[in-house]
Amino acid sequence: VQLQASGGGLVQAGGSLRLSCAASFSGYTMGWFRQAPGKERDFVAAKRWSDGNTSYDNSVKGRFTISSDNAKNTLYLHMNSLKPEDTAVYYCAATNRRLTIGSMWTQSSYSYWGQGTQVTVSS
Repeated sequence: VQLQASGGGLVQAGGSLRLSCAASFSGYTMGWFRQAPGKERDFVAAKRWSDGNTSYDNSVKGRFTISSDNAKNTLYLHMNSLKPEDTAVYYCAATNRRLTIGSMWTQSSYSYWGQGTQVTVSS
């Protein structure tokens, strides 16, 4: 099982980026986490493939949108109105399990992880 994340980069505050995560399998639930320097890895957003249910951390609600192309087994994270505090390494994660909304927020719920892609937002 492989997850390949891409799309990170350097952007000014207020700008946008789209992250992609290509999976080598059809996972039941996929999500995005991020880790800022010196901090723990935190939940960002997740989507359940079977019914399309999504969950977002409060810090990104209204700015980030998670979507997927099921035919391509690819997960996206559309990030708008980026802030310097969004600067982090972003990781995609996946599991074969149909996670509950609450379980989506927990790293241990996911079995597979991508390598991470750096997002840097300048002020």
